[in-house]
Amino acid sequence: MTAGGRTFDRRLFRAGGAVPPEERGWPSFRGAINEAMREEMRRDPSVFQMGEDIAGAPPFGVTTGLAAEFGTERVRDTPCSEVAVVGAAVGAAIGGMRPIVEFQFGDFLSVAMDQLTHQAAMLRYLTGGQVTVPLVLRLPCGGGQGAGSQHSQALYSWFAHAPGIKVALPATSADAKGLMRAAIRDDNPVLFFEHKMLYRTRWPVPAEFKDPDYLIPFGRAAVRRAGSDVTVVATLVTLHHTLAAAEGLAAEGVSVEVIDPRTLVPLDGDTIVASVRKTGRLLVVDEAYLTCSIQSEVIALVTERAFGALRAAPRRLGNPGVPVPFPPLLEDAVLPGPADIAAAIREMVLS
Repeated sequence: MTAGGRTFDRRLFRAGGAVPPEERGWPSFRGAINEAMREEMRRDPSVFQMGEDIAGAPPFGVTTGLAAEFGTERVRDTPCSEVAVVGAAVGAAIGGMRPIVEFQFGDFLSVAMDQLTHQAAMLRYLTGGQVTVPLVLRLPCGGGQGAGSQHSQALYSWFAHAPGIKVALPATSADAKGLMRAAIRDDNPVLFFEHKMLYRTRWPVPAEFKDPDYLIPFGRAAVRRAGSDVTVVATLVTLHHTLAAAEGLAAEGVSVEVIDPRTLVPLDGDTIVASVRKTGRLLVVDEAYLTCSIQSEVIALVTERAFGALRAAPRRLGNPGVPVPFPPLLEDAVLPGPADIAAAIREMVLS
Protein backbone atom coordinates (compact mmCIF):
# COMPACT_ATOMS: atom_id res chain seq x y z
CA MET A 1 0.00 0.00 0.00
CA THR A 2 1.03 3.62 -0.30
CA ALA A 3 1.65 5.84 2.73
CA GLY A 4 -1.68 7.10 3.95
CA GLY A 5 -3.49 5.64 0.96
CA ARG A 6 -2.14 7.68 -1.93
CA THR A 7 0.90 8.16 -4.12
CA PHE A 8 2.94 11.32 -4.60
CA ASP A 9 4.15 13.04 -7.76
CA ARG A 10 6.26 16.17 -7.43
CA ARG A 11 5.25 17.24 -10.93
CA LEU A 12 1.64 17.60 -9.75
CA PHE A 13 2.84 19.63 -6.79
CA ARG A 14 4.83 21.98 -8.99
CA ALA A 15 1.87 22.45 -11.28
CA GLY A 16 -0.41 23.26 -8.33
CA GLY A 17 -3.16 21.05 -9.72
CA ALA A 18 -6.67 20.79 -8.30
CA VAL A 19 -7.29 18.51 -5.35
CA PRO A 20 -8.94 15.24 -6.51
CA PRO A 21 -12.52 14.88 -5.19
CA GLU A 22 -11.68 11.85 -3.03
CA GLU A 23 -9.00 13.87 -1.20
CA ARG A 24 -10.97 17.03 -0.45
CA GLY A 25 -11.93 15.85 3.02
CA TRP A 26 -8.37 14.91 3.92
CA PRO A 27 -6.24 17.38 5.88
CA SER A 28 -3.21 18.83 4.18
CA PHE A 29 0.21 18.14 5.64
CA ARG A 30 0.58 21.75 6.79
CA GLY A 31 -3.01 21.79 8.05
CA ALA A 32 -2.29 18.76 10.23
CA ILE A 33 0.67 20.54 11.83
CA ASN A 34 -1.46 23.65 12.36
CA GLU A 35 -4.18 21.58 14.00
CA ALA A 36 -1.76 19.81 16.33
CA MET A 37 -0.23 23.09 17.47
CA ARG A 38 -3.66 24.71 17.90
CA GLU A 39 -4.88 21.82 20.05
CA GLU A 40 -1.75 21.82 22.19
CA MET A 41 -1.96 25.59 22.72
CA ARG A 42 -5.57 25.20 23.88
CA ARG A 43 -4.58 22.34 26.18
CA ASP A 44 -1.45 23.89 27.70
CA PRO A 45 -1.03 27.66 28.28
CA SER A 46 2.75 27.26 28.50
CA VAL A 47 2.93 26.50 24.76
CA PHE A 48 3.69 29.54 22.61
CA GLN A 49 5.25 30.25 19.21
CA MET A 50 8.01 32.43 17.81
CA GLY A 51 9.22 33.05 14.27
CA GLU A 52 9.54 35.47 11.38
CA ASP A 53 6.14 36.60 10.05
CA ILE A 54 4.26 33.73 11.72
CA ALA A 55 1.53 36.01 13.11
CA GLY A 56 0.81 37.98 9.95
CA ALA A 57 1.79 36.31 6.69
CA PRO A 58 3.38 32.93 7.43
CA PRO A 59 5.62 32.00 4.48
CA PHE A 60 4.29 28.44 4.10
CA GLY A 61 0.93 29.03 5.76
CA VAL A 62 1.47 26.58 8.60
CA THR A 63 0.62 29.04 11.40
CA THR A 64 -2.33 30.62 9.59
CA GLY A 65 -5.08 31.70 12.00
CA LEU A 66 -3.19 30.99 15.21
CA ALA A 67 -2.51 34.63 16.07
CA ALA A 68 -6.20 35.44 15.59
CA GLU A 69 -7.13 32.84 18.20
CA PHE A 70 -4.29 33.15 20.69
CA GLY A 71 -3.04 36.71 20.18
CA THR A 72 0.43 38.02 19.45
CA GLU A 73 1.65 37.32 22.97
CA ARG A 74 1.54 33.61 22.22
CA VAL A 75 2.20 33.80 18.48
CA ARG A 76 5.13 36.20 18.31
CA ASP A 77 6.72 37.69 15.22
CA THR A 78 10.48 37.95 15.67
CA PRO A 79 13.36 39.79 14.00
CA CYS A 80 15.43 38.02 11.37
CA SER A 81 18.00 36.77 13.89
CA GLU A 82 18.14 33.02 14.34
CA VAL A 83 20.73 33.35 17.13
CA ALA A 84 18.47 35.64 19.16
CA VAL A 85 15.31 33.63 18.56
CA VAL A 86 16.77 30.24 19.50
CA GLY A 87 18.58 31.77 22.47
CA ALA A 88 15.34 33.35 23.72
CA ALA A 89 13.47 30.08 23.19
CA VAL A 90 16.06 28.12 25.18
CA GLY A 91 15.71 30.60 28.04
CA ALA A 92 11.92 30.39 27.91
CA ALA A 93 12.05 26.57 27.95
CA ILE A 94 14.37 26.57 30.96
CA GLY A 95 11.91 28.93 32.66
CA GLY A 96 8.97 26.53 32.30
CA MET A 97 7.48 27.47 28.93
CA ARG A 98 7.16 25.22 25.87
CA PRO A 99 8.22 27.29 22.86
CA ILE A 100 7.72 26.29 19.24
CA VAL A 101 10.08 28.13 16.90
CA GLU A 102 9.53 28.31 13.13
CA PHE A 103 12.46 28.90 10.81
CA GLN A 104 11.48 30.08 7.35
CA PHE A 105 14.13 27.69 6.00
CA GLY A 106 15.71 24.96 8.09
CA ASP A 107 19.06 25.57 6.37
CA PHE A 108 19.59 28.61 8.61
CA LEU A 109 19.62 26.58 11.80
CA SER A 110 23.37 26.46 11.20
CA VAL A 111 23.45 30.12 12.31
CA ALA A 112 22.26 29.09 15.81
CA MET A 113 24.35 25.95 16.29
CA ASP A 114 25.84 27.09 19.60
CA GLN A 115 22.47 27.81 21.21
CA LEU A 116 21.17 24.44 20.08
CA THR A 117 24.03 21.94 20.37
CA HIS A 118 26.04 23.48 23.23
CA GLN A 119 23.17 24.81 25.34
CA ALA A 120 19.73 23.30 24.65
CA ALA A 121 21.02 19.80 23.94
CA MET A 122 23.38 19.56 26.93
CA LEU A 123 21.69 21.38 29.80
CA ARG A 124 19.64 18.42 31.02
CA TYR A 125 22.77 16.26 31.17
CA LEU A 126 24.96 18.97 32.70
CA THR A 127 22.46 19.63 35.48
CA GLY A 128 21.78 16.00 36.27
CA GLY A 129 18.19 16.32 35.10
CA GLN A 130 17.40 19.42 37.18
CA VAL A 131 16.87 21.49 34.02
CA THR A 132 14.81 20.45 31.01
CA VAL A 133 14.55 22.24 27.66
CA PRO A 134 11.14 21.43 26.09
CA LEU A 135 11.73 23.21 22.79
CA VAL A 136 10.43 22.42 19.29
CA LEU A 137 12.17 23.86 16.24
CA ARG A 138 10.10 23.60 13.04
CA LEU A 139 12.39 23.40 10.03
CA PRO A 140 11.15 23.51 6.41
CA CYS A 141 13.68 21.49 4.43
CA GLY A 142 14.48 19.70 1.19
CA GLY A 143 14.59 20.31 -2.53
CA GLY A 144 12.18 19.97 -5.41
CA GLN A 145 10.97 23.57 -5.65
CA GLY A 146 13.91 25.21 -7.39
CA ALA A 147 14.60 27.28 -4.28
CA GLY A 148 18.37 27.27 -4.70
CA SER A 149 21.31 25.85 -2.79
CA GLN A 150 20.84 27.77 0.47
CA HIS A 151 17.13 26.90 0.79
CA SER A 152 16.98 23.24 -0.30
CA GLN A 153 19.16 21.20 2.04
CA ALA A 154 18.34 18.23 4.27
CA LEU A 155 20.64 18.73 7.26
CA TYR A 156 19.11 16.46 9.87
CA SER A 157 22.12 14.12 9.87
CA TRP A 158 24.15 16.99 11.40
CA PHE A 159 21.92 17.16 14.43
CA ALA A 160 21.46 13.43 14.90
CA HIS A 161 25.16 13.51 15.77
CA ALA A 162 24.54 15.82 18.77
CA PRO A 163 23.47 13.97 21.95
CA GLY A 164 20.40 15.37 23.67
CA ILE A 165 18.47 16.31 20.52
CA LYS A 166 15.54 14.39 19.05
CA VAL A 167 14.87 14.50 15.30
CA ALA A 168 11.44 13.94 13.69
CA LEU A 169 10.85 13.33 9.96
CA PRO A 170 7.08 13.18 9.29
CA ALA A 171 5.96 12.14 5.81
CA THR A 172 2.13 12.12 6.03
CA SER A 173 -0.56 14.27 7.62
CA ALA A 174 -1.18 11.68 10.33
CA ASP A 175 2.50 11.51 11.21
CA ALA A 176 2.80 15.29 11.10
CA LYS A 177 -0.01 15.63 13.63
CA GLY A 178 0.94 12.71 15.87
CA LEU A 179 4.65 13.49 15.96
CA MET A 180 4.00 17.20 16.56
CA ARG A 181 1.84 16.37 19.57
CA ALA A 182 4.62 14.14 20.90
CA ALA A 183 7.29 16.77 20.19
CA ILE A 184 5.48 19.55 22.07
CA ARG A 185 5.00 17.33 25.13
CA ASP A 186 8.61 16.09 25.12
CA ASP A 187 10.97 17.55 27.74
CA ASN A 188 13.91 17.55 25.30
CA PRO A 189 14.70 19.78 22.32
CA VAL A 190 13.08 18.37 19.18
CA LEU A 191 13.97 19.27 15.61
CA PHE A 192 10.85 18.83 13.47
CA PHE A 193 11.86 18.69 9.80
CA GLU A 194 9.01 19.44 7.36
CA HIS A 195 9.70 18.80 3.68
CA LYS A 196 8.45 21.78 1.70
CA MET A 197 7.19 19.53 -1.10
CA LEU A 198 4.71 17.92 1.29
CA TYR A 199 2.97 21.02 2.65
CA ARG A 200 0.11 21.05 0.13
CA THR A 201 -0.31 17.29 -0.16
CA ARG A 202 -3.34 15.68 1.50
CA TRP A 203 -3.60 12.43 3.41
CA PRO A 204 -6.26 10.70 5.52
CA VAL A 205 -5.94 10.94 9.31
CA PRO A 206 -7.28 8.00 11.39
CA ALA A 207 -10.20 8.47 13.75
CA GLU A 208 -7.90 7.77 16.70
CA PHE A 209 -6.64 11.34 16.47
CA LYS A 210 -9.94 12.58 17.88
CA ASP A 211 -8.48 11.52 21.21
CA PRO A 212 -6.38 14.55 22.27
CA ASP A 213 -3.85 12.25 23.93
CA TYR A 214 -3.29 10.05 20.88
CA LEU A 215 0.36 10.46 19.90
CA ILE A 216 2.81 8.82 17.52
CA PRO A 217 5.69 7.81 19.80
CA PHE A 218 9.21 8.72 18.79
CA GLY A 219 11.38 5.73 17.84
CA ARG A 220 8.67 3.66 16.18
CA ALA A 221 9.07 3.09 12.43
CA ALA A 222 6.19 2.29 10.06
CA VAL A 223 6.14 -0.49 7.46
CA ARG A 224 4.51 1.39 4.58
CA ARG A 225 4.55 -1.54 2.17
CA ALA A 226 5.22 -5.22 2.86
CA GLY A 227 7.60 -7.11 0.57
CA SER A 228 10.01 -10.01 0.38
CA ASP A 229 12.83 -9.20 -2.10
CA VAL A 230 14.41 -6.00 -0.78
CA THR A 231 14.04 -3.57 2.12
CA VAL A 232 14.06 0.14 1.28
CA VAL A 233 14.36 2.62 4.14
CA ALA A 234 13.26 6.06 2.98
CA THR A 235 12.19 9.36 4.53
CA LEU A 236 10.05 12.43 3.77
CA VAL A 237 9.50 12.91 0.02
CA THR A 238 11.84 10.06 -0.90
CA LEU A 239 9.46 7.73 0.94
CA HIS A 240 6.74 8.57 -1.59
CA HIS A 241 9.15 8.28 -4.51
CA THR A 242 10.05 4.83 -3.17
CA LEU A 243 6.41 3.78 -2.92
CA ALA A 244 5.84 4.90 -6.50
CA ALA A 245 8.88 2.89 -7.62
CA ALA A 246 7.68 -0.15 -5.64
CA GLU A 247 4.29 -0.06 -7.38
CA GLY A 248 5.96 -0.13 -10.77
CA LEU A 249 8.36 -2.90 -9.81
CA ALA A 250 5.52 -5.08 -8.55
CA ALA A 251 4.40 -5.45 -12.16
CA GLU A 252 7.89 -6.81 -12.91
CA GLY A 253 7.61 -9.38 -10.13
CA VAL A 254 9.84 -7.53 -7.64
CA SER A 255 8.46 -7.34 -4.09
CA VAL A 256 9.68 -4.25 -2.18
CA GLU A 257 9.29 -3.69 1.55
CA VAL A 258 9.28 0.03 2.42
CA ILE A 259 10.20 1.27 5.90
CA ASP A 260 9.54 4.84 7.07
CA PRO A 261 11.70 5.56 10.16
CA ARG A 262 9.49 8.58 11.11
CA THR A 263 12.15 9.67 13.61
CA LEU A 264 15.89 9.68 13.09
CA VAL A 265 16.58 10.15 16.82
CA PRO A 266 15.54 7.84 18.35
CA LEU A 267 15.87 5.39 15.45
CA ASP A 268 13.84 2.18 15.39
CA GLY A 269 16.62 -0.22 14.49
CA ASP A 270 14.59 -3.28 15.45
CA THR A 271 12.01 -2.79 12.69
CA ILE A 272 14.69 -2.13 10.08
CA VAL A 273 16.80 -5.13 11.07
CA ALA A 274 13.79 -7.45 11.19
CA SER A 275 12.87 -6.42 7.65
CA VAL A 276 16.39 -6.99 6.32
CA ARG A 277 16.53 -10.41 7.98
CA LYS A 278 13.44 -11.25 5.92
CA THR A 279 14.46 -9.76 2.55
CA GLY A 280 18.26 -10.09 2.64
CA ARG A 281 18.78 -6.78 0.82
CA LEU A 282 18.90 -3.13 1.90
CA LEU A 283 18.64 0.17 0.05
CA VAL A 284 18.52 3.47 1.99
CA VAL A 285 17.15 6.55 0.23
CA ASP A 286 17.21 10.15 1.43
CA GLU A 287 18.02 13.66 0.17
CA ALA A 288 20.87 14.05 2.68
CA TYR A 289 24.46 14.42 1.51
CA LEU A 290 25.82 10.87 1.39
CA THR A 291 28.92 11.48 3.50
CA CYS A 292 28.19 10.81 7.21
CA SER A 293 24.48 10.62 6.38
CA ILE A 294 21.33 8.94 7.66
CA GLN A 295 21.88 6.46 4.82
CA SER A 296 25.32 5.58 6.17
CA GLU A 297 24.01 5.21 9.74
CA VAL A 298 21.24 2.82 8.76
CA ILE A 299 23.62 0.67 6.70
CA ALA A 300 26.12 0.57 9.59
CA LEU A 301 23.37 -0.47 12.01
CA VAL A 302 22.21 -3.31 9.76
CA THR A 303 25.71 -4.61 9.02
CA GLU A 304 26.49 -4.67 12.76
CA ARG A 305 23.30 -6.49 13.70
CA ALA A 306 22.33 -8.56 10.65
CA PHE A 307 25.41 -8.97 8.45
CA GLY A 308 24.81 -12.69 8.00
CA ALA A 309 21.33 -12.05 6.61
CA LEU A 310 22.56 -9.92 3.71
CA ARG A 311 22.51 -11.54 0.28
CA ALA A 312 23.87 -8.44 -1.47
CA ALA A 313 25.90 -5.40 -0.50
CA PRO A 314 23.71 -2.62 0.97
CA ARG A 315 23.27 0.45 -1.20
CA ARG A 316 22.41 4.09 -0.61
CA LEU A 317 20.97 6.90 -2.69
CA GLY A 318 21.12 10.60 -1.91
CA ASN A 319 22.79 13.86 -2.78
CA PRO A 320 26.31 12.88 -3.91
CA GLY A 321 27.78 15.90 -2.12
CA VAL A 322 27.06 19.00 -4.19
CA PRO A 323 24.98 22.13 -3.50
CA VAL A 324 21.39 21.59 -4.61
CA PRO A 325 21.11 23.31 -8.02
CA PHE A 326 18.52 25.98 -8.78
CA PRO A 327 17.36 24.74 -12.25
CA PRO A 328 14.73 21.99 -11.88
CA LEU A 329 16.41 19.63 -14.35
CA LEU A 330 19.73 19.83 -12.51
CA GLU A 331 17.97 19.56 -9.16
CA ASP A 332 16.27 16.35 -10.33
CA ALA A 333 19.66 15.02 -11.45
CA VAL A 334 21.10 15.50 -7.95
CA LEU A 335 18.19 14.31 -5.80
CA PRO A 336 16.93 10.69 -6.00
CA GLY A 337 13.57 10.16 -7.70
CA PRO A 338 11.39 7.13 -8.50
CA ALA A 339 13.39 6.15 -11.60
CA ASP A 340 16.70 6.22 -9.69
CA ILE A 341 15.21 4.13 -6.89
CA ALA A 342 13.69 1.59 -9.27
CA ALA A 343 16.99 1.24 -11.15
CA ALA A 344 18.94 0.63 -7.94
CA ILE A 345 16.43 -2.01 -6.79
CA ARG A 346 16.57 -3.82 -10.14
CA GLU A 347 20.36 -3.99 -9.95
CA MET A 348 20.21 -5.41 -6.43
CA VAL A 349 17.47 -7.96 -7.04
CA LEU A 350 17.82 -9.00 -10.67
CA SER A 351 21.59 -8.93 -11.21
